[in-house]
Amino acid sequence: MKYIQSDKNPQVKQWKKLQTRKERDKSGTFLVEGFHLVEEALKQKEYVEEIILNEKTELPPSWDYGDIPVTVVTDEISRQLADTETTQGIFAVCRQPKQTLESGKTFLLIDSVQDPGNLGTMIRTADAAGIDAVIVGKGSVDTYNPKVLRSAQGSHFHLPVISGDLTEWIDRLNTENIPVYGTALENGSVFTEADSSKTFALLVGNEGSGVNKELLAKTTQNLYIPIYGKSESLNVAVAAGILLYYLKTAK
Repeated sequence: MKYIQSDKNPQVKQWKKLQTRKERDKSGTFLVEGFHLVEEALKQKEYVEEIILNEKTELPPSWDYGDIPVTVVTDEISRQLADTETTQGIFAVCRQPKQTLESGKTFLLIDSVQDPGNLGTMIRTADAAGIDAVIVGKGSVDTYNPKVLRSAQGSHFHLPVISGDLTEWIDRLNTENIPVYGTALENGSVFTEADSSKTFALLVGNEGSGVNKELLAKTTQNLYIPIYGKSESLNVAVAAGILLYYLKTAK
């Protein structure tokens, strides 16, 4: 193990840069924080470059981290790296998976969702529902934002999370005869009227303005969830969960 005491150390400066989207994009790496996320990352060892450990924190003896380097740091450095108020004192530097998808049957398409908690929750829900891939379009929060990572609870390591052009993806899915269901009240149908299919893509949109109308014009069918109470709308992550599970299990 290596021990770093000074926050002026070049390696510490590089870790801190990973708190920005610009550096994550440039380096192709990101930082995960906390025992659960580090453990999930270690299940895909090829993505883990380094483990960072607070000097007062111990690695669980059951973990198999092989020859992955472990660097021990001071409390102060640990706090500087943390995105949480009460850090667990453990981090991992991970490589962003090279996400390509040759085939798939079920997809979640995300248009301009800006809340990190919402995006992370939808990635986690898609993982739980057995969806083959999540496609995140322009205008959305960075998929490797620390709050997205925490909300997704390790699902980034379980299924492809791809940043892409949703117009191109919808055209591709249409060509492959995979129905694309948009989410909108206008010209929409109650979600229980969706046609049964073993393949589908669900398209959800921005928290305030919904899905871009140009994208909705390309969908197979647009769906909505009825509101029975006095609330004006459902949270986008909640709505995505309801629709994904319905489409996945509809007969």
